[in-house]
Amino acid sequence: MSAIDFTLGSRRLASVPRRVSTWAFTLEDVLAGALPDAPPGGRDGVRVLSAPTARLAEAVTRYPGFVAGARQDYRRHYIAMDGSFEAYMARFSGKTRSTLRRKAKKLAEEAGGYAVTEHRTPAEVEAFLAAALPLSARTYQARLLDAGLPGTPAARQAMLEAAEGDRMRCFLLRAGGQAIAYLSLPVTGATLVYAHLGYDPDWARLSPGTVLQMEALERLFAEQRYRWFDFTEGEGAHKAMFGTHFAECSSLMLLAPTLANRTLLGARAGFDGAVAGARAIADRSGALGRIRALLRA
Repeated sequence: MSAIDFTLGSRRLASVPRRVSTWAFTLEDVLAGALPDAPPGGRDGVRVLSAPTARLAEAVTRYPGFVAGARQDYRRHYIAMDGSFEAYMARFSGKTRSTLRRKAKKLAEEAGGYAVTEHRTPAEVEAFLAAALPLSARTYQARLLDAGLPGTPAARQAMLEAAEGDRMRCFLLRAGGQAIAYLSLPVTGATLVYAHLGYDPDWARLSPGTVLQMEALERLFAEQRYRWFDFTEGEGAHKAMFGTHFAECSSLMLLAPTLANRTLLGARAGFDGAVAGARAIADRSGALGRIRALLRA
């Protein structure tokens, strides 16, 4: 089951479910320009997730007769982890490095210190979930987009099985006697997958997500195990800042050509066009930043 969402900024206004299968592309697929085996379509169709844009038209031909829509084109950011953490940090400007250090220092000063814990084993991941799930429920991703850390029995079991095979890396940032940020990273081959990052909105002004990201990356580079840190689908200032490279990717829905599906995809196209036009006007007027802040409130 998936859905076609109508979102404005970080706020989901409506969501229409569709029973579709998912054809997801790993970062390795994208970098190799490969088209893995396509799954059978679901009752309503298939969701193509983060395919290389250069081969999207070819991918669509795997499902003849289906109607395409809800397309998103974006840069899939990733970190090439073929060096040291020090070499990675050297890619930033001196001003950016100073800003990152200042964020960590300010958090430590105002919180009376902070601590980052790493969780790998099944028992450690259980402890991570016990602290992270209540925190996730308070994040705007969970409240507005239903994109918080999943807490279903199936999701928990998947994380524990990954931890059993040493394929899970989780991190918690604690300050003021509580967990204020979390980061969940499944490991696929030599790739760390940026699955979930969240933080307590009450601490947002102190950038706990950024502080945790830096602490986690330093430890992950030290393992000398990974080739890539994959920020997955979608744009974002956080991903663009921390990524060292990007690949052009696209996601879309391919739905059975029923009247209901055609109407839905047409409505989504019209909505996206209206939002893009309004965003352009707001950007020119300088109001875009204020609107985004209101939508996340």
